[in-house]
Formats: sequence, C-alpha cells, structure tokens
Amino acid sequence: MSDANQEMKIICVACPRGCQLRVSRQGETLLVSEHGCKRGIEYAQQEVNDPRRMVATTVRLQGGVHPLLPVYTASPFPKGQIRDLLKELRNITLSAPIKAGTIVLQDAMSTGIDILASRDM
Repeated sequence: MSDANQEMKIICVACPRGCQLRVSRQGETLLVSEHGCKRGIEYAQQEVNDPRRMVATTVRLQGGVHPLLPVYTASPFPKGQIRDLLKELRNITLSAPIKAGTIVLQDAMSTGIDILASRDM
C-alpha cells in the first residue's frame, strides 16, 4: 500500500468473527477502521507490513507406503517467498522411515522457519 489515499479492505481471520477491516495509511501511520477487537488491528498491521501464511505441501519419499510425504511450515512463512519455497521443496527426496515432526528443511530460505513432516511414514 504505497499511495497515501489508498484504502484496502481486509477480512480479519484472527478470530472466528471474520470482521471486515478498512485499512488506510496517513503518512507512516496505519489506520484501521471498523475493527471488532484489538486483534483486528494487530492482524491488519501484520497483513499490510509483512503478510505471512502457513504452507502445507508434499515432498518426494522413497521406500514409503506412499510416494509423497506431507510437510508444513513450523510457523507462518513470508507470503512473497512461498513460490520459491515450493520450488526448493520440489527438489527434496527423503527416504523412509520418517517420524512426524522431523525437520525436513531447516531454516528454509534463511527465514529461520523449519519445514516439518506432518506424519509418520
């Protein structure tokens, strides 16, 4: 959001209410209106300044019951880097057995976020 007069509408997912937030900027200050709670303000600031998402996907697995192992990010991953993360994960092939919670990729793309196995395989 670079234009000072630009207004965004965001659906807050911080709680089940799903409030619609109106977000605009006044100089360096982020203005959030129509929020239902303080978590909405925090969510809007995060979403505008550094959007992140949980990522769940699969990596190749040799010697397992299934050819793919489900994996996920240990914490929300920077949204702008998800495509590159998925490319990196496509190049990984693991060998069974794997335990749930095993680190598949440590410090993915120098973000400090690990990629973990979702299940035993």
